[in-house]
Amino acid sequence: MPMTDETIQRLNDINRQFYEITAPEFDQTRGQAWAGWLPLSEHIKDAPLSVLDVGCGNGRFGLFLAETLSAPIEYHGIDNNAQLLDYARQALAPLESIRATIEQHDIINETLPDKSYDVVVLFGVIHHIPSLENRQKFIQALSQRVNDGGLLVFAAWRFYEYERFRKRLVDWDESISVEKNDYLLDWRRGERALRYCHYVDDAELDNLVASTQLTEIDRYRADGRDNKMNVYSVLRKGR
Repeated sequence: MPMTDETIQRLNDINRQFYEITAPEFDQTRGQAWAGWLPLSEHIKDAPLSVLDVGCGNGRFGLFLAETLSAPIEYHGIDNNAQLLDYARQALAPLESIRATIEQHDIINETLPDKSYDVVVLFGVIHHIPSLENRQKFIQALSQRVNDGGLLVFAAWRFYEYERFRKRLVDWDESISVEKNDYLLDWRRGERALRYCHYVDDAELDNLVASTQLTEIDRYRADGRDNKMNVYSVLRKGR
């Protein structure tokens, strides 16, 4: 049975509140590039580039691109947290090689920008999208924003495979009816907060990739203490 709209909104509100509480801590502790971005850079042409960064947070992927590529970059970052977006603007504004458009955007309740890009990325986000149906529709919508020959890249956080995260699981309120692999995790740094996270397993990842009708040119694991925390899928459109 599909997840109800009411439940989707409740889960989205949980995560919106989570980032309102933790935004300063997230900015302080997540200033470095992800290890998984380095192999991704091998697939990105060092040429004038347009990029859509969905769930851009403090803009660190934009910083990574500016430091990695010599060509000019048109960077469009969207996120639903105003404070993280302010951090992104401050970080990217001094860089001459990147022209940044930073916008507040709720991806659960608003449609994606009606443009196409050379590279579309989704990092640290897919696990926050409630309902299997919504995740499939969202990945499909992202694939439609990719220019011919361009890339769609998303990473699935494999938190449930780690005991330290399973120890942070919190029981759901009985009034919320969630789907398989939906979890509530507590935050143990600074002020306490809860976040909704979905564990994307291999079968769902395969289905998400297939739903794009793009060609998967690479899949690998990276990030975290063991460099296996996220599974990356790199998809190319057309040629």
